[in-house]
Amino acid sequence: MLLSPAALRVRRYHIQMARAGVLVVDDDPLSLEMLDEGLSLRGFSVTTRPAIEPALACIRADESLSVVLTDLRLAAENGLDLCRAVHEIRPTLPVIVITAFGSIRTAMDAMRAGAYDFITKPFDLEVIAVSLDRAAKHNELNSELERLRRVIVPEHGLSGLIGASPSMRRSFELIQLAADSDATVLITGESGTGKELAAKALHDLSERRSRPFVAINCAAIPENLLESELFGHVRGAFTDARADRPGLFLKAGQGTLFLDEIGDLPQPVQVKLLRSLQERSVRPVGSDQDVPFEARIVAATHQDLEAAVSSGRFRQDLFYRINVIEIPLPPLRARGSDVLLLTQHFLTRFAARRERGSVKLSSAAAESLLRYDWPGNVRELENTVERALALSRTAEIEVDDLPERVRRASVGKVIIATEEPNDLVSLEEVERRYILRVMEVVSGNKSLAADILGLDRSTLYRKLERYSGVVKTKPNPEQA
Repeated sequence: MLLSPAALRVRRYHIQMARAGVLVVDDDPLSLEMLDEGLSLRGFSVTTRPAIEPALACIRADESLSVVLTDLRLAAENGLDLCRAVHEIRPTLPVIVITAFGSIRTAMDAMRAGAYDFITKPFDLEVIAVSLDRAAKHNELNSELERLRRVIVPEHGLSGLIGASPSMRRSFELIQLAADSDATVLITGESGTGKELAAKALHDLSERRSRPFVAINCAAIPENLLESELFGHVRGAFTDARADRPGLFLKAGQGTLFLDEIGDLPQPVQVKLLRSLQERSVRPVGSDQDVPFEARIVAATHQDLEAAVSSGRFRQDLFYRINVIEIPLPPLRARGSDVLLLTQHFLTRFAARRERGSVKLSSAAAESLLRYDWPGNVRELENTVERALALSRTAEIEVDDLPERVRRASVGKVIIATEEPNDLVSLEEVERRYILRVMEVVSGNKSLAADILGLDRSTLYRKLERYSGVVKTKPNPEQA
């Protein structure tokens, strides 16, 4: 069984569960030995203490502990006192209480003291293991959320872009390296990944930072107006052209011109843009004179321009001209716990705008956010956080405050094997199916797929070419 990227994000928090550090507190040596042996066999890293004071000393000294398991009766002491003390020292560290005195009142007392769970004797080690797993996961998420609440976002960002994942760090590095170059840059990525923010970061880090940053969405302007917007026009060039008007190439001056969604540029405008980039000059509509421009050109697209070139929708010579330096931005589903970093950033920003004070994210809500695929990427997450804050009536965002599509998100899985031995496939076939599944999840983005798979692009291309040949020989490719 292979896991999808959505499952991998949540699985990251579960990998450590089998090795969770557990402190067991019990004054009965036999019970302590039994719990130590039983939980160790189930993969937990167990530390034992016979009383409250040595237990608290251990908690202060060992930050790797994920959960405390304590008996309610500890000689002359009480496990509830340990709960209260733990809550004072490490508020996110969960405590599970075991007792032979099971009653509603005892359970309520334990919960009031800060206990995470309550288990009655005689207990089943499997039940305790499940409770420990849940508590350790709860601690992991809460610790991460607490860290994010304290983090200074600029340490994990670049001029508006925020992220700490390896894929975002690579994008940050490319932006910093390309900033002082005058070469044309192509920023690629799905809608909502922050391509304009990346272009602005390029501008802010360059020597052009004091000059204008001019942006245009090539898909948002009708074709009959786009040429005039970009290159300008002279008086009388067309109806209503009552005066000369400089285009955005000239308005950008010595700054940066950002051509967003360049993949939607009409073919006639592509021809004129190519000439302008080659000559470093523009010819206004209705004029026979070229005017030099000095702006740096940064383009962006959510499309696969190589596929657009192959299909004839985009000029190959223009593609090579704008793709001198490519900066890919990963989709949010491939950025792991950046989801929580961004969530905390948006919570802080929206809470300040609404004068709400400090607002936290519950661990259950955090897990739902990690599980969701975010097809709308960072833009969708931002809208989700704003909605949750508007609907929340407490100082903590809960699962019920999230949209239904996020609440119901399930961990996707790619199933390879069957129950019949004769139907099992070779390791090479497993690899083929998984690579094709990754390509489907990332919408054909080969650079991102190579990053996820741990392959270089040339290796991935060779495999895809080979798989393409295999598929062509099959009578029904959809069964592959």
